[in-house]
Amino acid sequence: MDKYSLHVIIRMSNSMSNSRKRCEMIKAGVIGATGYAGAELIRLLWQHPDVEIVWVGSRSYAGERFSSIYGNMFRLVDESCLEEDMDRLADEADVIFTATPQGYCAGIVNEDMLKKTKIIDLSADFRLKDMNVYEQWYKLQHKSPQYLPEAVYGLCEIYRKDIPKARIVANPGCYTTCSILSLYPLAAEGLIELRSIIIDAKSGTSGAGRGAKTANLYCEVNENIKAYGVANHRHTPEIEEQLGIAAGRPVLLNFTPHLVPMNRGILVTAYADLKKGVGKDDIAAAYERYYKDEYFIRLLPYGSPAETRFVEGSNFEDISFKVDERTGRVIVMAAIDNLVKGAAGQAVQNMNILFGIDERAGLMQAPMFP
Repeated sequence: MDKYSLHVIIRMSNSMSNSRKRCEMIKAGVIGATGYAGAELIRLLWQHPDVEIVWVGSRSYAGERFSSIYGNMFRLVDESCLEEDMDRLADEADVIFTATPQGYCAGIVNEDMLKKTKIIDLSADFRLKDMNVYEQWYKLQHKSPQYLPEAVYGLCEIYRKDIPKARIVANPGCYTTCSILSLYPLAAEGLIELRSIIIDAKSGTSGAGRGAKTANLYCEVNENIKAYGVANHRHTPEIEEQLGIAAGRPVLLNFTPHLVPMNRGILVTAYADLKKGVGKDDIAAAYERYYKDEYFIRLLPYGSPAETRFVEGSNFEDISFKVDERTGRVIVMAAIDNLVKGAAGQAVQNMNILFGIDERAGLMQAPMFP
C-alpha cells in the first residue's frame, strides 16, 4: 500500500471516529480566519488528527461560507464564517488563535476568558515585554499590559519548556522567526560581535497580508524588488530583544527587509564579525548543540545556500553558514515559509506543546516543489 492510500484510509478512519472522540479532540477556534495566516491555520488544523475546528471567525466575511472565499477548502471546510466573538468562543474552544491586526487581542482579552481557554496570538501584542517599546514601534496604546509578564514568546525551539504552562502564547512573526533562529546559537555562545550584526531579509508578498494595498498590486510587485521599513521596521526590536536574551546583554543591529515577487517565503542572509579565534568548527558545533534534535530545523551542508523553494508549504527552517576568512565574518543563510513556520505552522506547533501531544502532529507535510 502506498503512502497516499494509507493517508486516505487514516483520514477516513479519523473522520468516522470523530463522534466517538469529541471529548478527546482539541476544540480550536480561529479569529481572523480569512486573512492569509488565518486561512493557513484552517488548512493545517483541518488535517490535524487531534483537532476539531469549532469556529471560523471573520469580521469581513461573516455569514459567507469559508470555502467560497478559499476554494482550496471546497467540500473540506464549508462552514459559514462567524462573527469575531471571543467571549462566546472562549466557552466553546480549548484554544483560540487570533490571526488579527495589532491591538485586537490586547484590546479584548480578559481574565474570565483566560480561565476558560488558551490564546495563541499571531499579532505582536504580547511579543515584546516592554510596553513602551511596543507603543513606540507600533504606534498603539497597549490595552492589556498586565498580561505581558506572563505571556510566553512562542519560539518553540527556544521556549519549549515554558509554553505548556502558558495562558497566552505570543506567536513570533515570520521575519523574526527566521532571523532569531538563524543567529541564536551564535549569540548565546558568544561567538560573534553583537554590535556587528546585519540582517538582510526578503519576503514573498503574502507577508504583507490580504488587504488591498496599491504597493501590493501585481504591476507594483512583479519584476521588482525593493527594500522597505529601512532602519525602522517594527520587527527590529523583537529580534534585538530575543538575541539580547540569548547573549545576556542588549543587542543593537541593522535589519532591512525586502519585498520580492513571489507568493511565499522568507530568506535571511545575516552577517556578523567573529570573535577572535572563532572558526568554522566552532560555529558548526554551536548549531549542532542547539539544533541537532530539532525536527523542524534542518542544518544544511557547510556553505550550501538555503532556498525558499525547498521549504515552501512546510514547517521547516533551513539554515546554513559560511565563514569568510578574508573579512573575519560569518555569513548565515536561512529560509522558511512565512505562512507556515513564520505564522500558522508555528502556531500549531505551539498548540501541540501546550496540550502535550506530538509536536509534529498536523505538520508533517514535506515541502512542495516545484
